[in-house]
Amino acid sequence: MRVEIWSDIACPWCYVGKARFEKALAAFPHRDRVEVVHRSFELDPGRAKDDVQPVLAMLTKKYGMSQAQAQAGEDNLGAQAAAEGLDYRTRDRDHGSTFDMHRLLHFAKERGRQDELIQILYRANFAEERSLFTEGPERLVELAAEAGLDADAARTVLADPAAYADEVRADEREAAELGANGVPFFVLDRAYGVSGAQPAEVFTQALTRAWGDRSPLTLVDDGDAQACGPDGCAVPQQ
Repeated sequence: MRVEIWSDIACPWCYVGKARFEKALAAFPHRDRVEVVHRSFELDPGRAKDDVQPVLAMLTKKYGMSQAQAQAGEDNLGAQAAAEGLDYRTRDRDHGSTFDMHRLLHFAKERGRQDELIQILYRANFAEERSLFTEGPERLVELAAEAGLDADAARTVLADPAAYADEVRADEREAAELGANGVPFFVLDRAYGVSGAQPAEVFTQALTRAWGDRSPLTLVDDGDAQACGPDGCAVPQQ
């Protein structure tokens, strides 16, 4: 079974939702047969790389809330994250473009390190004092290397604005086609969707239902076809 997760590194509920989903997946009896793929979704598509601002300033401008309301929301998110065992800085974080991070995640997917990288990026954005947005590409190269990727290869990807850009945009178009206008958005076997950072119990129910509803394979066989198996290949008889 395949689970696709549309998310953005700048999305705090994606950070929390991933932890809740993983809690459900860890207890799922068929977890070893579940493939998880992370898909791209930018909360601020087209945002310039140098357009970086404090999170509270972004929230007050985008949602028309007061500074006190924005801070209360961050404090609530910090409590929600802590309940899932996650570190979350409720003060002095910043916000910027995540496009290069999504390009790097597609690069990591090709090398089997996507989940490691996305978790490191979440941690860096929500839990660490250093900024993901103001230190330039070398900060991302450093985190890519921590995820087990070749630093020079990651640097080359980031230096080429076209590298994996089409893959990011394709994910975002697909999200729109599926009706996802917010993240996190979980799609199970292209049959079930779960929107938002639901409790682990909801993910458990979704996994169980999607697994049980998988269509069994219908075999078309006249019984005379030759084939190869673990014990070798059938030898045609005269």
